[in-house]
This record gives sequence, C-alpha cells and structure tokens, in this order.
Amino acid sequence: MSPLEIAVIGAGLIGRRHAEAISNSNGAAVAGIVDPSDEARQFARDRSFDWFSDLAKMLASRRPDGAIIATPNQLHLPLGLEALREKLPVLIEKPLADSVQSAQQLVDQSDAMGTPLLVGHHRRHNPIIMAAKEKIDGGLLGDIVAVNGMCWLYKPADYFETKWRTKKGAGPVYINLIHDVDLLRHLIGEIVTVEALEATDTRGHDVEDTAAIILRFANGALGTLSVSDTVVAPWSWELTAAENLAYPATEQNCYFIGGTRGSLELPASKVWAQAGERSWWEPIDENAIEFVHQDPIDVQIDHFCDVIRGQAPPRVSGLDGLRSLQVISAIKQSAHQKTAVELPLLEH
Repeated sequence: MSPLEIAVIGAGLIGRRHAEAISNSNGAAVAGIVDPSDEARQFARDRSFDWFSDLAKMLASRRPDGAIIATPNQLHLPLGLEALREKLPVLIEKPLADSVQSAQQLVDQSDAMGTPLLVGHHRRHNPIIMAAKEKIDGGLLGDIVAVNGMCWLYKPADYFETKWRTKKGAGPVYINLIHDVDLLRHLIGEIVTVEALEATDTRGHDVEDTAAIILRFANGALGTLSVSDTVVAPWSWELTAAENLAYPATEQNCYFIGGTRGSLELPASKVWAQAGERSWWEPIDENAIEFVHQDPIDVQIDHFCDVIRGQAPPRVSGLDGLRSLQVISAIKQSAHQKTAVELPLLEH
C-alpha cells in the first residue's frame, strides 16, 4: 500500500515530534505543515515539507488522508470542526478541547459526519500499558479493589515565566494529571465519583501546585491520586517510563493496582501473587509481564493509519478524550466546592 498523507497542524514541540514519527513510519508521509508562524515555515523548509498558513489553503491545494492537530488547546475546537466537516480523519492532541462543552461538540461532529476522531493520549499506545491492559482484562489480578497513582515532580522557576502556566486553566491537574486519569480509566474502567483537595501554598499561583484525589470506579474499585509540581521526587510517569529522553529515568514506579489475586506495579510491570493460599502469612511471588519497548508516538501514528484505512477502531476515541476531560473538570469542581462530585453518564 502507498503511504497515507497526514497533515500536521501546529508545529510546536509536539507537532514536530508527530512530523518526525510520520516521517519514520513505513505507512505514512507528511502531507504538509499547517501553521502561520515564520518558525513553522522555516521548519517545513528545512525538512522539505510543504507549508500552508491555514487548513483551508492546504485543502484548496491538496487533500491529505488525515490530520493531526497539535495547536494550543483553545484552537482544537475550530480546527477540529473544520477538519471533520471535510470528513478528514483527525487526531487531536490532549486535552481534546479546552472545555467539556467544546469536547462534546467535536464528538457530536465526528458522529454526524461518520468520520474518525482520535485523541493524543499517547500513553495508551505504550507497549507497557497494552500488555498490562491485556493481563488485567484477562483476570490476572482478580477483581480490582484498589489503585494508587502518583505524579510528583518539580518544575523549575523558568517553566512559569510563560505566564499562562500560573493562571486558571493551567496547573498540574489540567496539564499533567489528565494523562494519569486517562490511563487509569483505560486500565480499571470508568470513574463515577471524585473527591479532591487542592493547595496553592508553595508557589502562590492562581492555580494549584498540589492536589489529592479520591476516586470511585464503576466496578467498585477505590483509588487515590496525588499530584504536585513542587516536589523533588522520582515518582511520575514522565520520570519512570523512559518514554521521553528529555526526562531522566529513575527506574521507579508511579502506579500500583491491587486485585483479589495479585497486584501490579507500573511501569516496571511487576506482578505480585501467591501460587498457593492467599494469606499475609504465606510467601508472595514476583513475576514480570513481558513486552517489547516501542516509542508510543510511533505506535500511535501506525494505529492512526490503521484507523484511516478502516482496519481498526480508535484506541483513544473522541468519547474517551471527552470522558477524561470530564473527570478532570469534576476534580476541579470538587476541590472548589469541597464536596464529592458524581460524574453523570455522557450522551453519545
């Protein structure tokens, strides 16, 4: 099969990483870079990609097979709607949109046009997670009872020189924790209740620097999440999974999933179980789930091509992106109102 042509809309850091992954794929080629900035135009020129200042100009010149939107969050809605109206399969970087309402519009448009909408929660494409998902669904851990997730890291002062990162709509809950929420939803199931506390004491910004969250899942499991961008610590997906070489790998774990027949540490993929009687008096065995390392961004591109060709359903659908965003919104609401928040079923 000839390579699929995929447009990259937005040529910031993640957009450039997508362009690199497309270039490295056997099944895809960069149809062009869509971004009005001079930096994007130079990036396209340096790599011999076609450049367009906006999507309409690209579509007037050539029609790609799909598009990746990697722009600032507030542009996801208008650009996503524009692509979907053209029946152009689209992968939108996380979060799907800058509000639950905007995300719902994108899901509705995808449904109306019968056109695939994917969300760039790339961690689901990590072979570590794919192997863990298979084992959990296969009953290796028994009934899931408890989950503990940590996202502790320290962001340096110059990170906050970009002022929007200190204002409402930023903060580690929106920026970082949405990844963890999406992975736990993927591995354990839907989250139906959240209760959260936030603190701004350390940095004194308009947004939280630390949050603690209690979760109830639809299957009855209970979970805790702890997030802070002001803790010097090795326990976050960024520092444990070795997905991005910009972060120093710590060989620690950040997720612990407990079931009636065993427990799992991630990303190390260690399983703790007892071959005989289940008892705290009995020895407990340690085994590892096997997987083959691959860059999840590269895996995501290959999967996007499969979806475009009609060979697979989206691994992270628009509805998935909407649901993860709804959980984050409920966490913020709970912290503000100082009460538990029930998550309603989403219309689809």
